[in-house]
Amino acid sequence: MNTAKDIEKAIESLPLAELKEFRIWFEKFDSDNWDDQISVDVKSGRLDALAQAALSAHRSNKTKEM
Repeated sequence: MNTAKDIEKAIESLPLAELKEFRIWFEKFDSDNWDDQISVDVKSGRLDALAQAALSAHRSNKTKEM
């Protein structure tokens, strides 16, 4: 099994074209994992308190339009 250091060295040795390809792949991989984690957190209720606090602040006019 590769360690993080082995993977870092392998990435550092990639030709530019393959590094670009890796970046594209990794961005999607990382984004998909983030989306999966958010989904798990939403389903488990972990974000409920944050959502309620945000809604409460909005109802109290403590938010700014973006």
